[in-house]
Amino acid sequence: MEYDDDGQTGAIVKANDRWNKIHSSYERDKNKYDDWLELFQRAIENCKTPIIDLGCGSGNDTLYLVERGKTVIPCDYSSTAIQNIQRNFPEVERTECFDMTRGLPFEDNFTDLMICDLSLHYFTEKTTFEILEEIKRVLKPDGILLFRVNSVKDVNHGAGEGKEIESHLYETEDGRYKRFFDQEDVERFFAEWEKLYVHEEIMERYEKEKVLWRCAMKVRK
Repeated sequence: MEYDDDGQTGAIVKANDRWNKIHSSYERDKNKYDDWLELFQRAIENCKTPIIDLGCGSGNDTLYLVERGKTVIPCDYSSTAIQNIQRNFPEVERTECFDMTRGLPFEDNFTDLMICDLSLHYFTEKTTFEILEEIKRVLKPDGILLFRVNSVKDVNHGAGEGKEIESHLYETEDGRYKRFFDQEDVERFFAEWEKLYVHEEIMERYEKEKVLWRCAMKVRK
């Protein structure tokens, strides 16, 4: 495996291949979302700008938002995921397919609200901070980031498994990176953000229970 100086070019390529296979065929009526966004309904209702769904995958959160009349821009690294979104969501006018480690294709102060559901825990510390800086750039002053990330207690989904690259970041057998967060990690990565909500909880959408952090952060500018 070949890496750039950040150590994860090969991991990103393998992750993209994997996600393209996962999203090779997906229909809208198969989408299932849980209620994690319900807690932030006021922020969603009050958002007048397009909402960026960063790492949209099959479109679970996109479905939740369009059902509530919101304008959404689904984004993903997987080209097949975006093709599925375009086919399954004709009401969505704009999609973006890009590598978030290379920056976000939006102008400064573009949106009041961004959602990153289980899409921020695949990167080295350096890259994670760079992505968060890009998110801050794209969010308006007092803009809100809603996100979920793996918990270090998520043993059903790989916590502690594989080669530890750096604290709580592991390389899996198939060459992917997965990060798991404890409360100290959340505090450290989001030290410059205003914390609106931080809670460790269990998600039951998958076959096995998943332990994660559900968070809302406000950008400080």
